[in-house]
Amino acid sequence: MKIVFAPTPSQEEEINGLVRYFYSNIFPLYFTDEEICQFQQLKVLHPSKDFNTLKDAFQVMTCIQTLISILEFSQLDEQYSTLFNKNVDNLLEFGLFFPFEYDQFVEVKSMKINMLSIYSKADNELLV
Repeated sequence: MKIVFAPTPSQEEEINGLVRYFYSNIFPLYFTDEEICQFQQLKVLHPSKDFNTLKDAFQVMTCIQTLISILEFSQLDEQYSTLFNKNVDNLLEFGLFFPFEYDQFVEVKSMKINMLSIYSKADNELLV
């Protein structure tokens, strides 16, 4: 007999929070609003199923957190390419669609374009 622990609701909330963070903090650094809108329509990083075990949920959280850490780094070096690709492959195994390659992010980062986005978190929430 094998005991399997199901993921908790708080883990599922954490995964959804990481996906929201990706859309509001990471994608606007690299893509236009139109592209981000297309990502939502394509369901990029949206879990297609519930995760079967506690371990699955932890692995998904770790993969997304790793991608966030790499992409938030000010200088994208080739040394992170393998780690990036490994985490993307893991996400695909768990049914999360992430159709990007490391080089796409490196190219945009090297152009040093600062874009304003409707998806970005507001710097100031006070309306005058």
